[in-house]
Amino acid sequence: MLLQWTKYAQRLGDKGYKIMESLLLINDPVLKGTSISIELPNEGSKLDFEKEMNGLLGHLRGHLHNHDITIEVIVNESFESRKTFNDQDRYNRLHEINPNIELLRTTFGLDLDA
Repeated sequence: MLLQWTKYAQRLGDKGYKIMESLLLINDPVLKGTSISIELPNEGSKLDFEKEMNGLLGHLRGHLHNHDITIEVIVNESFESRKTFNDQDRYNRLHEINPNIELLRTTFGLDLDA
């Protein structure tokens, strides 16, 4: 289930739906029987998620061959994302996207520790 969930998120990201991709990947969904629960940080995120939920359900039901799957969204205002990024993590991600950032960093003498 988690593999198909991630594939769907990546497909959305490739289409330019970065917010929805980040909502899907913000936290690992929990599977209990045929019910999947996902915890989101606020009501706005829940509304955005619910707009795309039918597409996600169709994808999961089709690829997992189980039409009984349901998704429950839990809003937790005190939720903190498990992903924490420091300057080096951000730089590495930008470098993956565009390796020319190294040229920019060296040309202007930019330091990650500053």
